[in-house]
Amino acid sequence: MILAGDIGGTKTTFALYEDDAPYSEALCVQHYHSQEYPHFFAILDHYLQAVNQDIHVACFSVAGPIFKGHCQTLNLPWLLDADKITQRYHIKKVFLLNDLQATAYGTLVLPEAEKVLLNPDQVDLIGAPPSGNRAVIAPGTGLGEALLYWDGSKYHPSASEGGHSDFAPRNVLEIALLKFLFEKYAHVSYERLLSGPGLFTLYQFMKIHSQGDDDPVLTERLTSEDPAALISELALSQSSACCVKTLDLFVSILGAEAGNLALKALATGGIYLGGGIVPKILPKLKDGTFIRAFVEKGRYSALLRKIPVWLILDPQTALHGAAYYTSLKR
Repeated sequence: MILAGDIGGTKTTFALYEDDAPYSEALCVQHYHSQEYPHFFAILDHYLQAVNQDIHVACFSVAGPIFKGHCQTLNLPWLLDADKITQRYHIKKVFLLNDLQATAYGTLVLPEAEKVLLNPDQVDLIGAPPSGNRAVIAPGTGLGEALLYWDGSKYHPSASEGGHSDFAPRNVLEIALLKFLFEKYAHVSYERLLSGPGLFTLYQFMKIHSQGDDDPVLTERLTSEDPAALISELALSQSSACCVKTLDLFVSILGAEAGNLALKALATGGIYLGGGIVPKILPKLKDGTFIRAFVEKGRYSALLRKIPVWLILDPQTALHGAAYYTSLKR
């Protein structure tokens, strides 16, 4: 069997795949709360004891940079070492992939039903799909970005840490936001804004800047519930003016950074939005706010209008990508 894992700062998922069908249906899928385990071996021991299967090859998608088969995760106190995993579990071959690189591989086997085109009025997909480089951007616990280089016949996914690049304000409101953030952080990256924690940071800014909600019930809920999920819920239901403004700003900044990534990668083959946040705010992503920010690139706006932007619906895309990667390394 093939073992695939998706290790994130919030959640870790494992699944098995048949050796001869690495991008078929995932088997024995199990989810774990990453923070409840002191190290990676503790969580993997638990899973392998439960499934009791012979594993021939494994690939793990990890939120963090990979160097020579090692990864020190950024949002967990875990060190992953491919060689030590091989030795401990007697698995013939173990691979580590950056989580967004795994997601990029996953997009190559993503069914049409598991993605939504956000700019159908601008992009003509009749006939052959657009060729060229692609890129993936995914806000979740943090912000991940990856590139897919097109060599004329196939794609080559490549990891990046672009989510940690400097946030660049585009207007007076975002300049005020940057000043607000400089009071908290020495370095303000896009991840500080385009993530679950970042959405809450944007809410705190909008509450001060626009003299927004001072609802004690909402304040209490924000301390007892997932702030990002609650803010999104109240924004989509129009139940909180401050949450509406917050989500609008989040989506606009996400569109702008996706456009930046499209220019840097010259992603004429498309941009893919992944992560756990975007499927939950699909109505907002389709209202035009995202695409307006995506294409507002001055002289290159015409180019951006031709690039398809897809939203990934399948939450296990990185997991499938990790399994698919093993088939390419046989």
